[in-house]
Amino acid sequence: MKIVYHPLMSESYDRTPAGAPGRLDTSVEILSKHADYEFVEARPASEEEINRAHAPDHIERVKRDYDSTREDLLYQVATLAAGGAIMTAEIAVQGEPAFGLIRPPGHHASHSSYWGFCYFNNIAVSLLHLKARGLIESAYILDFDLHTGDGNINILGGEKGIIIHNPSGNGDDAFLADVKQGLEAAPDVDIIVASAGFDQYEHCWGGNISTDAFKQIGRLMHEFAEERCEGRRYGLLEGGYNFEDLGKNVLAFCDGLKGQ
Repeated sequence: MKIVYHPLMSESYDRTPAGAPGRLDTSVEILSKHADYEFVEARPASEEEINRAHAPDHIERVKRDYDSTREDLLYQVATLAAGGAIMTAEIAVQGEPAFGLIRPPGHHASHSSYWGFCYFNNIAVSLLHLKARGLIESAYILDFDLHTGDGNINILGGEKGIIIHNPSGNGDDAFLADVKQGLEAAPDVDIIVASAGFDQYEHCWGGNISTDAFKQIGRLMHEFAEERCEGRRYGLLEGGYNFEDLGKNVLAFCDGLKGQ
């Protein structure tokens, strides 16, 4: 299974928890030790690709918005995250599971505004790229981040064929039941993607679900994809701020996503 990543994403590009030093370290370390995972270097998205999801002045604001020692670092990393999301989606649409180990996250970035540690909406950029190329007409977005992805809803909520589910529930059983219920009620789609936020974790901000629950979410996506959309499935990193445990949670989700 391919993991889309770029070393520049490990640079601290702003002073938010999402952009802090060391956030991706355990994920890179743990996934690198497993032969089942192959790292693929992300490429930057073009302005044309980003413009499918965002207004031109939105892009210009991101170019001017920086909080690091390098004026252009935030924009470089944000375009790599968006381009990495496109690459992840392109792998998945061929029927091979993939995960975008990317930052900044994206699900709070709307068409013309951004907040919540996000700049470009990686989910929207990737799905609209697939639609523009005629590779998909429909998609199921499972946004299991602690916080509702208002940017996903803003950009994609009105798109024909797009379903967005933000599951809830206290503890593993209730949360997984909501995930499963949403999948069972969904029509057939061309692809399923996760806004994969790991801040629901029991030792993170949400204080809610276990590492095993992330594996079960991935497995439910695997089963749905195999039965309903020719195996097409991928995930993109959103939240998750327990840096020490993020790696094992990402691994658990990816193991489930590939059917382990």
